[in-house]
Amino acid sequence: PILYSYFRSSCSWRVRIALALKGISYDLVPVNLLKDGGQQFSAEFKAVNPMQQVPALKIDGITLSQSLAIIHYLEDTRPNPRLLPQDPKKRAQVRMIADHIVSGIQPLQNLSVLKQMGEKKMEWAQNCIASGFQALEQILQHTAGRYSVGDEVSMADLCLVPQVSNAERFRLDMGPYPTITRINKALLELEAFKVSHPSQQPDTPAELGA
Repeated sequence: PILYSYFRSSCSWRVRIALALKGISYDLVPVNLLKDGGQQFSAEFKAVNPMQQVPALKIDGITLSQSLAIIHYLEDTRPNPRLLPQDPKKRAQVRMIADHIVSGIQPLQNLSVLKQMGEKKMEWAQNCIASGFQALEQILQHTAGRYSVGDEVSMADLCLVPQVSNAERFRLDMGPYPTITRINKALLELEAFKVSHPSQQPDTPAELGA
């Protein structure tokens, strides 16, 4: 497999976690979203993903984009360890939380949106994440065990950790979100979350590396 990724992209990080959890080795092709006006806009990368976004994954003879579509494919073809619970209610809760983050929070504070916001970008990102986290905190109080849904790592967790990282990058006060904070801390202790971390990537700038 070949993963097109940017070290700080939260969408890429979700997929890196899934690949690590499932023990899938891959080659990484860095796509710098800032350099040269954004390498995602090159003709070469547009041929890989017409949406000109990371991540993209070449695997099993196909090229996939969109992080959840990639993770669902990995789940369908390499089910161990599973990232969706077998119980239909828990499975629905996992998908709900994942969608809440990938549709309701992350796109609003994505690089392409922030570019349009000019000087207000920090305030905009904080407000978008805060309103999403207020809802997420409430949901997690009903669904969480050790992790987002019960005590098994799921697709919801793969979305949660990168989003908390974004929140911290935009200096959001995490005080009002104790459940999110607790789950995030527990997940960051797991090896798959450590090796996939933005500070550990081949394209991580030296000053940001751990």
